[in-house]
Amino acid sequence: MAPARRPGRTVAALLALLTTVTACGPVADRQPGDLRAGYDSRDGSLTVWPARGALAGNAEMTAAVTAAVRDWRSPVDDQVHLPSSGVLWAGEVDGAPLALVAASVPGESASWLLQVTARDGRYAVTHATEYTDPGYLVYSDVLPVRTAEGRRYLVSARVQRVLGPDGRALAVTDGLSGPVGVPACAAVPVTATLRATESLPRGRATDRLLDLGTGTEAPRYPLVRDEAGSGRRALAGLDTCSLAGEDGPFGSVRRRVGDRESRDSVPASWPMAKLAVRTVGELAVGGGQPGEVQQLTWETADGTMTAVVYRPAGGTPVASPADRAAPLQAYVLPLPGRPLAVLTWRSNRETSLSTPPGTPRLVDRPGLAVLPLGADRLTVSLATADKTHYRSLTAPG
Repeated sequence: MAPARRPGRTVAALLALLTTVTACGPVADRQPGDLRAGYDSRDGSLTVWPARGALAGNAEMTAAVTAAVRDWRSPVDDQVHLPSSGVLWAGEVDGAPLALVAASVPGESASWLLQVTARDGRYAVTHATEYTDPGYLVYSDVLPVRTAEGRRYLVSARVQRVLGPDGRALAVTDGLSGPVGVPACAAVPVTATLRATESLPRGRATDRLLDLGTGTEAPRYPLVRDEAGSGRRALAGLDTCSLAGEDGPFGSVRRRVGDRESRDSVPASWPMAKLAVRTVGELAVGGGQPGEVQQLTWETADGTMTAVVYRPAGGTPVASPADRAAPLQAYVLPLPGRPLAVLTWRSNRETSLSTPPGTPRLVDRPGLAVLPLGADRLTVSLATADKTHYRSLTAPG
């Protein structure tokens, strides 16, 4: 793998470019109002995110990057709070200058990872992903970087080593890995080993993450925590680009900003952690072999979301849009030419499902019912010991 930075003539050329961009000569110190180099986060005596890269702390690049970040706006037109943001890495990647910025956006109580590059002599934010975990971005130890040659990872000073999708240790130079073979639309594991620190006296041998693929579109953040390893099993064989689509589990619930939906923001159903799967039954369609019906669950910044996945025998899996966790889960399974309503619940002696008279049940077992879905709205109810829960579904238009 190629090193993340190359000293010598390349850095000298970048410094010349920076002098042109900022229309001034080298400046020894950061100017008031510029982004800080690194980030002031500590674990005992260890600086977790020191400034790194061949151009870290270079005043000209810091000024150019600061100007680009100051001009950037989030999908809902909020701007970065510069004093609480910082340049984590600055140097050259794949023959071009790159700065990685941990950006605080107070208007959304959000943190963003911004990639700033130079094009035609001008610096601009060219890739921006929102870190939806309520914990701040810089409390993570592995950050995703999107480059022309594929995925790289920026790691904190707490990381001893990081294993790529093939289980081999990645070459890391000054905190940035070389290019990593990550597919566009499949989830693959990334595992970091953390050194012993004040907050982790014994370190952590396996800090597990899932990379949802290089096809994950901004501003969606592509890394998902997978502490138990259940997410890798849950997403095996699934197209993550399809899951992230407007009708897929991860992209189907839009975020609300004020009194309106924001199409360009990270969906409310975007996964953050605790992806898991359980089999709820089988379904045979059109007289064929029965396929497995699974229920996905995951945590988002808005709470727990769920969906169903139908895995036909020898066919392509089909997933429903997301449904917020509820006593009666109701999903529209968009099988080609034959949409189905899939209902799941925790069955016990006091639960009873009611459907409209004459509605056939393709599957009818405790905790699972599958019904045909026609042009009319379908309303069902689940009676429990203390309450009756109602759900309505319509076929996709």
